[in-house]
Order: sequence, then C-alpha cells, then structure tokens
Amino acid sequence: MREKPRLSFWQIWNMSFGFLGIQFGWGLQLANMSPIYRYLNAEESSLPYLWLAGPITGLLVQPVVGAMSDRTWTRLGRRRPYFLVGAVLASAALFVMPNSGAVWMAAGLLWILDASINITMEPFRAFVADKLPEEQRTTGFVMQSFFIGIGQTLANALPLILTAAGVTGVLASGIPLSTDYAFKIGAFAFLAAVAWTVIASKEYPPEDMEAFLRMKREHSGVLGGFREIFSSIREMPTTMKQLAVVQFFTWFALPCMWQFFGLTVARHVYGASGPEDAGFREGTEWGGLCFAVYNVVCFLIAFLLPALARATSRKGVHIIALLCGGLGLLSVYFAGPGDQYFLWLSMAGVGVAWASILSMPYVILSGSVPSHRMGVYMGVFNLFIVIPQVVMSFITPYLIGNVLGTDPLNVVMLGGLSMLVAAASVFVVRDVARPAPAEAVLEADEHTPLTTTLSAQPVPSTGLVDDEGSEK
Repeated sequence: MREKPRLSFWQIWNMSFGFLGIQFGWGLQLANMSPIYRYLNAEESSLPYLWLAGPITGLLVQPVVGAMSDRTWTRLGRRRPYFLVGAVLASAALFVMPNSGAVWMAAGLLWILDASINITMEPFRAFVADKLPEEQRTTGFVMQSFFIGIGQTLANALPLILTAAGVTGVLASGIPLSTDYAFKIGAFAFLAAVAWTVIASKEYPPEDMEAFLRMKREHSGVLGGFREIFSSIREMPTTMKQLAVVQFFTWFALPCMWQFFGLTVARHVYGASGPEDAGFREGTEWGGLCFAVYNVVCFLIAFLLPALARATSRKGVHIIALLCGGLGLLSVYFAGPGDQYFLWLSMAGVGVAWASILSMPYVILSGSVPSHRMGVYMGVFNLFIVIPQVVMSFITPYLIGNVLGTDPLNVVMLGGLSMLVAAASVFVVRDVARPAPAEAVLEADEHTPLTTTLSAQPVPSTGLVDDEGSEK
C-alpha cells in the first residue's frame, strides 16, 4: 500500500475548513426552524412532524452517498464533487428559507436543506482517512471538531448579534429581518467554506485504477450492500444491542430540546405565548444563544474526555455526562421571568452530555465489533440515532394533545427525563474494549445535526482508528 505523506497544519486546516460552513446549515435550523414554523402559524403540536426531514434524509441519503463516493473518481476527485453539489443546493435552501410564505414551503425547503447537507457532510468523514496517514488522523478530527464548535456557535448566536447591531423589522410573514439576514449570511458562509476546501485540497487517485474500475462494476448494484447490512444486524454483538437502548433514550431526548427549548424560553422567561407577542423574538433569539453556549461547553469538554475515561472508565464518564444533560434540561423548569442567564447553566449541563454523546458510545462500540466490519456496523449504529427521532416525532403530538398539554416546557422536561433513563441504561452496557481507551474526538451530525444526521443532526464520525489503520 502506498504510504501517505504527512500534511502540514495548514493543509489539514484547508481540508477541514468546509465543516465551518456545514455547521452554519445545522446550527441555523436547530435554533430557528421552530420559531419560523410558528411565525407561519403552525401549531406547536405539529412541530415534531415538520422536523422529520432531518432523521429521514439522514437515514436515506448518508449511506447512499457514502457508497457512491467510494466508487467515484472524476477530474475533481472522489469526495469533492459531493462536497460541492451538496453545498450549492444547501446554500440555495438556506438563502430562501426565511422567505417562505407558508408552512408547506418551509417544510419542503427543510427537506431539501437536510438532504443537501447530508450529501456534503457524509464524504467529509472518509476524507480524513483518505488524505491523512494514521498518525495524523486524530489531528484531522480535532480540526473538524474546532470548526464544528466555531460554526455552530456563530450560527446559533447570529440572529441575536444582528439584532444587537441594529437590524430591526419583520418580513410580511412576521419572521424577523435578523433571522432572514442570518440565513442569508449562513448560505454564503456554507458555500464559501466548502468551496475553500474543494479548491485548496487535492485527492489521491485509486492506487490501482484497473482494480478500482473492476470493483465499481462488481458492486454496481445495491443487493450486495443490503445483504451485508442484514447480516450485520443478525450478528449484532451484545454490547451493540445494549448501546442501542442508551442511544434510543438519548436521541429521543435531544429533539425534545431542539424543537421546544426556544419556545419555552419565549413563554416562561420573556412572557410570550405565541409569535404575536412582543417577547417572542427576543425569547427565541435567546434560545439560539443558549444553544451556542452548549456548543462552546461541548467543544471544551470534548478534549478532556479521553483523559477522564482513562482515569475512570468510559461507562462512568458517559453516565455522569448524561446525568448532567438530563439535570440541565430539567433545571429549565426553574427559569422564570428575568432568569435568562440561569439558562446558560442549564445548557452547560447539556454541553457536557453532548460532548460525550458524540464520542463515548462510538468508543465503546468500537471494541465490540470486528475491525473488518467496522464500516457497516457504524452505518447500522446510525439506525439507533434516527429511529428514536422518528418515534419522538410521531408520538409527541399525541402526548401534547392528551398528556403533556400545550406548554413547550413539558416537552423539554420529557427530554430531561429521557436522558436520565439513558444514563441509567449505561449501567447494563458491557464495555469489552481494550484496556487502554482509544482516543475519541468530537465531531457534530447529523442529522445534524453537528451535525447529526444530522438525522436532524446527522451521525458523527469519531476519529477512531482500528489496528489496521481504518477509520472507525
């Protein structure tokens, strides 16, 4: 196998810079789509249905694009054509999203946006393994983590920053101009950042082009891929099944926060029950700023997790982190009028959880599955992120109508309880990995949705490397 040359700091910077733009796409929608839907007169009980675009497109698009990019080689390379096509489509959707005149238009644009982000983001995961020698892959994923933290923080805070800078007024739909300008800035940032990576980075051609073309012909169908997926599900290791329970309750909790936290802040801290009230814009913008706070905490904590796991255990770290997240969401109950800064403490707890959610389950999983099937098992693991979000989207409207009532705070509280259940379920997970924990580096989905996949937030890559130098 041809040895890959070491890259300089700035070469790694350039190949990761596109993640800054991708996170504008995820960050803007996570903080602003529920308010946009409410401005367009959508009922709060219907919001989970309207958010289905993220998990469904992540489930459908990511595995397809991943397989296609493996078998692609053009003058632009293998991964970069997908970076560019997805960025153009996502930027267009971001640019026009705030100008939606009806709920159906905003929902349709969200489907286009999420599918396009997934087209761009999925090949970025393989880009690090393609370009970097094994000893530099952790650096590559750390660099992506840096851009994830910066990008989401800026995207979450941008409407509030624009309002503070004097941007006032509303569109005909009632959507604030600060939101409109934020999405348009985000559209430009998305395309510019990805274009920077496309222009400034090169790709290595297949070592054996004849073998590559033969593989492309032999695996042109989808039946072989489906057989491998179904086989891996039948032979799923016990640890992976146990982690599936943890992931279900974790990823049920997260959309409860993403969809209803901003509305909760508007109602309970700023006294606005709906978009017609004066404090609604201030409350939802502050909710976006709170999301920026948890992303900053997440970014800072992520670098401490490997050392904490070595000093204690990976299970112990994940239990404590999920407890912090669950208690952080439950603490929102105590935030009343004028307590907006208290919410930063709540979101700090969520940030600790988010750092661990994007790393520890993947580290634990990596020790329980054979290295030669790591790719397919990581793909199957995506199901445990997507399915709970879909379940949440379908059952939450019923709960709002029959159990929880119309107060969005109750959905946030449900998310907090679900995250505590996730923490408890970690106790039954059997961590069979090697004694020395592998390094894990935060990367946001999506579906992301970092952006998880994304998913509203797509599935993150972890930067793990197996004994043969393959990305986990």
